[in-house]
Amino acid sequence: PAYSPELNPIEQVWQWLRQNELANKCFKDYDDIVESCSNAWNGFISDIKRVKDICFRDWLNLSG
Repeated sequence: PAYSPELNPIEQVWQWLRQNELANKCFKDYDDIVESCSNAWNGFISDIKRVKDICFRDWLNLSG
């Protein structure tokens, strides 16, 4: 398919970041945007279980 976000884990990552960290916020300036995005990303990657839950695919076999 031309557009299949369910096949691309980063789409779910961006969706989670938007819904849980970045939505409905007003930013003071560019630096505030960068800081908020950095904090959201660092918070996301610090929770390994969340990363695995969002990015894991049953059909993905990394063992070779």
